[in-house]
Amino acid sequence: MSPVEIGSAAVVALLVLIYLGMPIGIGMLAVSFAGVAAIRGETVSLRMMGAVANDSLREYLFAVVPLFVLMGLLVTVSRVGKDTFDVFQKLLGRVTAGLGVATVFANAVFAAITGISIASATVFSRVAVPEMTRHGYTRKFATGVVAGSSVLGMLIPPSLLMIVYAVLAEESVGRMFLAGVGPGILIAAAFCVTIMLLARFRKDFVFEDGEDSAELGDMSIAEIARKSAPIVSLMLVVLGGLYGGFLNPTEAGAAGAFGALVIALMRRSLDRRLFWNLLVEAGQITVSVLFLILAATFFSRMLALSGVPRALAQVFLTGPIGPYGFLLVYLLLITALGCLIDSISIMLILLPIALPIANAAGFDLIWFGVLTVVTVEVGLLTPPFGLSVYVIKSAMDEPDLRVGEIFRGALPFVLAMFVSIALIVAFPPIATWLARL
Repeated sequence: MSPVEIGSAAVVALLVLIYLGMPIGIGMLAVSFAGVAAIRGETVSLRMMGAVANDSLREYLFAVVPLFVLMGLLVTVSRVGKDTFDVFQKLLGRVTAGLGVATVFANAVFAAITGISIASATVFSRVAVPEMTRHGYTRKFATGVVAGSSVLGMLIPPSLLMIVYAVLAEESVGRMFLAGVGPGILIAAAFCVTIMLLARFRKDFVFEDGEDSAELGDMSIAEIARKSAPIVSLMLVVLGGLYGGFLNPTEAGAAGAFGALVIALMRRSLDRRLFWNLLVEAGQITVSVLFLILAATFFSRMLALSGVPRALAQVFLTGPIGPYGFLLVYLLLITALGCLIDSISIMLILLPIALPIANAAGFDLIWFGVLTVVTVEVGLLTPPFGLSVYVIKSAMDEPDLRVGEIFRGALPFVLAMFVSIALIVAFPPIATWLARL
């Protein structure tokens, strides 16, 4: 077999192993080792595996992952999410379907600290959904809003997916974070417009009695300031330090984790046992992410050695499909895989193949990364995988709540995300203008 045939067989074998239930990281390591061994021999394969482990994980940059994960977990337990929702509930209470819009804004702000969509889905399913249903919103709409807006957690910086992409594409993490700002604002605005259109033209979808009958309690300016202070402080420390050039991504993560710890201690929401459990959970998430990155790096080198990306680039870029035909196929493939496997796994499987083609096509890799992350996040809302939907179902203590009900509620927001993707494709500066300053 030629190297290209071996590489192609390795990709097929990986997909078969995933379908059979093998963990993504182990499957990648197995097919990569076998692929390199078939092309160059077992000795080279063993040496390459050791070099990959050394090269991919020794970078100082990887300290970003545990720090931002720990910060997100600490923020989640310190009730900052509830306070953020309360503030936006007060500020947007007079807007039509104001609680839905408040949920989107609160999730966007919360996302600027946590960087993990699942954390947002967990917090706001317990905070926003009961509040919306109590004020006359349908449960389908309430859970759909939370599921839809939770995807902002992986787009608005800091974002775990942005870090993973930056590592695989060898791009600056700081620039990737900056690139997520414009698309994040665009998608949040698209969600708000979707909510307002639904409230006007599909009132039965949004309100139980067909009208917005929410009556919200009063909140003083002092109380708004008190509840806003923690999240604003963290945003100033993390994002202000990062974008102002005072802190690099790792230092910003450390400052944010320390700030989140201080907030949790001041609010007395953290004891020794809970803190230890959070450290263990942060360690587990970090190890799983870094192991996947190691496996993906080995997979990428095996594919490069086989020549598969180069052959695919020639097929896509010199044939009738062209660069944007490749982009369409790529985005559709991500959407299809999003129905079956998780976000990071999709990126680790596809990016080693797609990045060389995107580079050969002359695409801006930061813009390409934003499109990748946004499209991957659609998978959080689509059946049958729809991780955000299942997180909401498990977080809510309502036995009669069906998963299908949440999926139906999230459908309008999936459509809004597709519209946003089309706009980012048509107008690349949405993603690149801030990152290129």
